[in-house]
Amino acid sequence: MCVGMFLVLLDVTVINVALPAMSTGLGAGIAQLQWIVTAYTITFAALLLSGGALGDIHGHRRMVLSGLVVFGIGSGLCGLAWATDVLIVARALQGIGGALLLPATLAIITRAFPKRREQARAIGIWAGVSSLALPAGPVLGGALVAGAGWRAVFWINLPLVAVAIALTVKWVPKLRVVGGRLDIAGMLTGGVSLAAIVFAVINAGRTGASAGTVAAAVIGGLGVFAFLAVERRADTPVFPMQLWKSRAFVGANAVAGAMNFVGIGTIFVLTLYLQDARGLSPLVGGVAMLPLFVPLAVMSPLTGSLTARRGPNLPIVFGLGIGAVGSASLLSLAPNSGYAVLLPALLGLGCGMGLLTAAVVAAAMNAAPPERPGLGSSVNNTARQAAGALGTAVYGAITGSPGHRIAFISGIQVAGVVGAALWIGAIAVTLVCLPKFAIEHSHERSAG
Repeated sequence: MCVGMFLVLLDVTVINVALPAMSTGLGAGIAQLQWIVTAYTITFAALLLSGGALGDIHGHRRMVLSGLVVFGIGSGLCGLAWATDVLIVARALQGIGGALLLPATLAIITRAFPKRREQARAIGIWAGVSSLALPAGPVLGGALVAGAGWRAVFWINLPLVAVAIALTVKWVPKLRVVGGRLDIAGMLTGGVSLAAIVFAVINAGRTGASAGTVAAAVIGGLGVFAFLAVERRADTPVFPMQLWKSRAFVGANAVAGAMNFVGIGTIFVLTLYLQDARGLSPLVGGVAMLPLFVPLAVMSPLTGSLTARRGPNLPIVFGLGIGAVGSASLLSLAPNSGYAVLLPALLGLGCGMGLLTAAVVAAAMNAAPPERPGLGSSVNNTARQAAGALGTAVYGAITGSPGHRIAFISGIQVAGVVGAALWIGAIAVTLVCLPKFAIEHSHERSAG
């Protein structure tokens, strides 16, 4: 399960390093390069809810295997792509595979470890191993592109997919499923609305309030109303309406969204700062981001153990507080600043997200209906992925082009304040919405 999650995150982080080489090799323009990235993001975010629902009805083991196969086929087609359009379609296929795979990995973990203490520890390990993809992406991608060309960043997926399939077949049992009828109407309206909203967010960061952005936003808004109307009547809804009444479920996923909005948005603009404003190579820029990525990967398993003992609130509040301080430290960044000035922000955000990730995922899964782990996983992942796309677009709009160095750094300072304010607000949401008792007591209460 960890390998599957690692694959999904690796393909998010590794692609940016390879874009210049793809442009040269395929003759792709900037708009086509953007679609190479966007095709994966849109299909992935749009289909996560459907992936979770399919797993609850047909089995999460089957969804993991199906997702791995689809992801592997997409990766192979990316490596073979003879034209930019082929690569864009193949990237969308990877996104479909990732959307089937990701909710199922977390759902299987929650089923394999039904006791909440064990579950929290397992989620910590899952988050820690998968987080290794964040530092591995830029470093591994830079080395592969330099040594073997851009196609190698996709070929590397194939042996990992083969290993993951073999391990899943051998070790993952067939678990009991909820059954029921597929909510086709809910899957279609939910998928279309999410795809339109994510596209509108991404496109707004590039072109502003263009006709395409406005049209996508309108389609997304109408799709949400249609989705809510469909879900009220569905026998086995993709998203049961009563979950809106669960303060713990809504609050945990809101905090998860805030985490990715600030975290992914900050990673995006700091990567641009290091590579474009400071002129570092992709490989050196990736290494410079390690003070953020390494604490995230190392601390997640420790957070899982802490969450198992004390519940999710303590690590969430401390993580948000440390991250807010790190984000606010970006106010000290200046055009002539050295790398040391950036370290507090990198370390603060890395430690903050290291404390947050496992705890907030455990809180969301703990608040979800225990008989539908795919639902809890898909909603949490949708919240995080959609918020990450929104954060990238908003932070990009705040900072502007790194070519205008002074204005860009001023924008980073503003983004730092915005991030700190959001995470302080998320502390308030945590204290108001999430239960104060430890995680094992929560389980006993829900079981009773």
